[in-house]
Amino acid sequence: MNIIKKTLLTFFIGTLITTSSHIAFAGEAATSSAKSIEETITHIEKALTEVNKSDFAAAQVHLKAARETSDQITGHEIMVKQGNGSVIQGMIQARKGDVAKSAEELTKALGFYKSL
Repeated sequence: MNIIKKTLLTFFIGTLITTSSHIAFAGEAATSSAKSIEETITHIEKALTEVNKSDFAAAQVHLKAARETSDQITGHEIMVKQGNGSVIQGMIQARKGDVAKSAEELTKALGFYKSL
């Protein structure tokens, strides 16, 4: 009888430890995703400021960084894809030197990421 009790107790403790480690991992992922969203928004805002100043080289640096940080966002795949599409269009318009269209696309991208 003692062997059965010890076996069940060991099994229960093992299950408890395994479950708690998975919960901790999920919490880290959510925190990392939220941080990535904030970083992406910050880079897009900085790029928008640079585009409005017609400093397209600095804007390109921030837009590339925004795309890299947006790859780390988990969940919300559709919104991230739409936001990335607007960032890419903003990059294209910035390369062409079109301030108005680039600013418009970056503003749309900000809307997508802020809705997350």
